[in-house]
Amino acid sequence: MSNDAEQAADADADAEDASGESLAERVREHDEDLGDEVADLEARVAELEDDLSEAEDEVEDLTERLQAKQADFQNYKQRAKQRQEDIRERATEDLVERLLDVRDNLGRALEEESGDVESLREGVKLTRKEFDRVLDAEGVSEIAPEEGAEVDAQRHEVMMRVDSDQPEGTVADVYRSGYEMGGKVLRPAQVTVSEGTGDE
Repeated sequence: MSNDAEQAADADADAEDASGESLAERVREHDEDLGDEVADLEARVAELEDDLSEAEDEVEDLTERLQAKQADFQNYKQRAKQRQEDIRERATEDLVERLLDVRDNLGRALEEESGDVESLREGVKLTRKEFDRVLDAEGVSEIAPEEGAEVDAQRHEVMMRVDSDQPEGTVADVYRSGYEMGGKVLRPAQVTVSEGTGDE
């Protein structure tokens, strides 16, 4: 390409002349091959600008959708948390209502003035059965190992070792029952452990 053509291309790179010709057309007047190359470049630039515009629109759309999804997820988390709190509150209310019945029965037993100890004992037994039904409905079960049972470190708390007819290292007696719920120990059973009779 001649120096004159290069100078013409540089001079007209950023604007069209008064005739309205494109840069490629003006360059082609001086160098047809270079003009064709410029035309190809202009077409490629226009294509890339279109692609960039489409990509920017897509990014904007995806950003808006992502923000909407994030907002939906936050709302879902809040609703789920609120539902859990509502369920927990209702469960607590239900448990308290059932315990109130137990308390009422204990109150009636204490108000009994007949002096009939056996009748009082029977009333307390019935109240305890009612309380056990409440615990059972909540999935709470008693931990009360039998004498001679193996000691379970997860469910039993050893209080002391005592002489006993039971095999050495096994449960001799239950000092206080334990309780578990859903496989989780709420309170371990307190037990004494046999040291054996000492007889050879």
